[in-house]
Amino acid sequence: MTSNSEVQALKVHVSINVRNVEASIDFYRRMLGVEPSKVRTGYAKFDVQNPPVNLALNEVPGLAGSGALSHLGIQVGSTDDVLATRLRWERVGLLTRDEMQTSCCYAKQDKTWVRDPDGNEWEVFVVLEDNLPEAAGTPAACCVSKAATSDGAAAATA
Repeated sequence: MTSNSEVQALKVHVSINVRNVEASIDFYRRMLGVEPSKVRTGYAKFDVQNPPVNLALNEVPGLAGSGALSHLGIQVGSTDDVLATRLRWERVGLLTRDEMQTSCCYAKQDKTWVRDPDGNEWEVFVVLEDNLPEAAGTPAACCVSKAATSDGAAAATA
């Protein structure tokens, strides 16, 4: 495993819930000046190089209010980096929740999560295999944090 000082974050990951993914794709295509790198039913991903951000859109048709944050993340280069970050978080008293070899956002990933005091979840993740095909039974809003669907296991403090 790599040491904490060797973890190199690749880019920030932002995942937002939207009412209409097609309208949001159009907006972000124009705002960011790039095409989405992945589009599935109820889901889109923009892999932006400048500024470096992995932006995911998850369609939630019944979304109340003015849009809502799904979760935040930091993409790293390896599972060792995920584990090193988890170890650092645990050393400073944060509760973590792992999802290894998980299928999320049409990709196979290893990740660990923490939750801030307001319930916002952060993940550190590595993409092991990307751009997987859409499969029957895949939820429209993929990669929904545990905080959005239940009480979840991660919290900001021990």
